[in-house]
Amino acid sequence: MPRVRRGAARRQAKKRILKSVSGHRGPAGRQIRLAKEAATRAEVNAKTDRRRRKREFRGLWVVRLNAACRARGVRYSEFVHGCKKANIELNRKMLSEIAIADPEGFDKIAEAVKAALA
Repeated sequence: MPRVRRGAARRQAKKRILKSVSGHRGPAGRQIRLAKEAATRAEVNAKTDRRRRKREFRGLWVVRLNAACRARGVRYSEFVHGCKKANIELNRKMLSEIAIADPEGFDKIAEAVKAALA
């Protein structure tokens, strides 16, 4: 079987890896062996952080809603339960946006929730 020379393909593969880690500090941005490891770790972390971002945003919306609800005399857990009873089908993201951008509208929602809980 003849020997295979991978000149162009090998060079392109190395260039692709080094381009993906440009900006990394130290040898991880220059040496191919360490660059491969850095690129692999970066891809893994990027995937997990895409999942984590969703969790962090939901936590932020809950904190904002809790503050807005307590200012109106309702706890967050009671507010969510009251929303279900009052058939208010807005998600936490939308409710927190309403609480920030339209306080009067959120007051009306809070009153509807209090009426549903009573």
